[in-house]
Amino acid sequence: MTASFTQGPMDPTVQPVPASVVEQVDAADTTLHNPQRAVISLGSNLGNRLETLQGAIDALEDTPGVRVKAVSPVYETEPWGVEPGSQPSYFNAVVLLKTTLPPSSLLERAHAVEEAFHRVREERWGARTLDVDIVAYAEVVSDDPHLTLPHPRAHERAFVLAPWHDVEPAAQLPGRGPVADLLGGVTREGVAPRADLELRLPE
Repeated sequence: MTASFTQGPMDPTVQPVPASVVEQVDAADTTLHNPQRAVISLGSNLGNRLETLQGAIDALEDTPGVRVKAVSPVYETEPWGVEPGSQPSYFNAVVLLKTTLPPSSLLERAHAVEEAFHRVREERWGARTLDVDIVAYAEVVSDDPHLTLPHPRAHERAFVLAPWHDVEPAAQLPGRGPVADLLGGVTREGVAPRADLELRLPE
């Protein structure tokens, strides 16, 4: 039996997209002509994890110039970089987008969605209500320290590669090659599919 998302009474409100971003989207055509493809990784290990991931997906869809095209299955993952048992496990998923936003504006929106779900950045590898990471944007390869593309550790993380492969088996990680090959080269220990859970595409 599949457990689907149900709307909670205390869902946070994501702040409106800044007018400057809306202007950029309008200039790029809000009908999404010539959109770019982006891959977003979501993770949560505090609070109602499934509800938080669904709320993040809905908030991304509500962004002008963004359309959510596919949502992966949910995986449960042991936290990285911390003592075993010191944090709750994560729920992870990958979302495929079409967007007319430039990478910098998409990153701003990702941070706004995190903040709406009370993401706190106090320590590396700390527990968090929500992670929203840009894994890849079109074929861009950039070492810009503000936004490195593709994500510098995506190629070694099964909790990114496995759900991405599920939703897009022929996917390529720019500069790294086929996701299927990358997935075959990493351990899946501590990364388990949750067939009993489901995230939905926004209506």
